Amino acid sequence: MAHKRNPTADAATNENPRSLAALNRIILASPSLVPGGTRAVLGEGPLHPDLAFVGEQPGDQEDRQGRPFVGPAGKLLDRAMEEAGIARRETYVTNAVKHFKFEPRGKRRLHSKPNAGEVKHYRWWLEKELDLVRPRLVVALGATAVLALAGKPLSISANRGPIMLNGRPAFITIHPSFLLRMRDEDKAAGWKAFVADLKRARKLSREKAAA
Repeated sequence: MAHKRNPTADAATNENPRSLAALNRIILASPSLVPGGTRAVLGEGPLHPDLAFVGEQPGDQEDRQGRPFVGPAGKLLDRAMEEAGIARRETYVTNAVKHFKFEPRGKRRLHSKPNAGEVKHYRWWLEKELDLVRPRLVVALGATAVLALAGKPLSISANRGPIMLNGRPAFITIHPSFLLRMRDEDKAAGWKAFVADLKRARKLSREKAAA
């Protein structure tokens, strides 16, 4: 099915919000660009942080609560951050797609991965958001975040680690939801590697701050 253009979002790209609050007003005023999504879920955290984390999209709990990374994957991210010596309150956390894309199944709302066209429609918002937040290092959590930041698909396994994404210092790693889908026998190693990635990202951001 052809993706319908969103006049509100198209018009927003012609605006030049000069603050995060102004950008967020545009995002909140725009209808969802994906099926589902009862409201936009904005990023949260301080301006000019050492680290900004970009995920895929809000999930069911994020859509209900209006906050990023508060569901099962968010709880894993919080644990990994703590283990890596990162205080979440000192980071900025957001998503490539600002609305929860889902398919209704009775009373349940099943997560549906955003396609490349949908990610592209949201990309202007993400780029402007990061321009205004100005983190020292952006951590791309999973393939959708990488696609949004790079403007093209990149293999996570081949590019995991430090990288420049569209001129931004970045670090590619898995999305924490990937850990939830791992086989039980692989989860310990997967968790260890994820925490190690966050420790490396933290060190790189500190080095940039000291430079």
